Amino acid sequence: QVQLVESGGGLVQAGGSLRLSCTASGRTFGTCAVVWFRQASEKEREFVAGISGSGTNTFHVDSVKGRFTISRDNAKNTVYLQMNTLKFEDTAVYYCAAREEWYGRIYTKSNEYVYWGQGTQVTVSS
Repeated sequence: QVQLVESGGGLVQAGGSLRLSCTASGRTFGTCAVVWFRQASEKEREFVAGISGSGTNTFHVDSVKGRFTISRDNAKNTVYLQMNTLKFEDTAVYYCAAREEWYGRIYTKSNEYVYWGQGTQVTVSS
């Protein structure tokens, strides 16, 4: 069992930055692939970025590539999402999710993930 807690959300002006954290407890974190999804009001949940257990493999969706960076510190059981040059359309609730890693693969479908955090709100004002 893995418990995930997100933090770092808030209100920021367009062009600003935030760093989200996803801290895990409950089992060996380094064997888990961890991803970030987001869900804007009245929209479907969408994949944002993912990282393999060792941190070797990362994947960012095109809409955030070059602006967001996912990373992890397994010693701290934490995955980060550094978000720069934020846009109004980045406004959403951001969720981290985890699953047992499978050969470094990063899945982009939400139903592939067993463990979920409660979400943290990111609001970007235009």
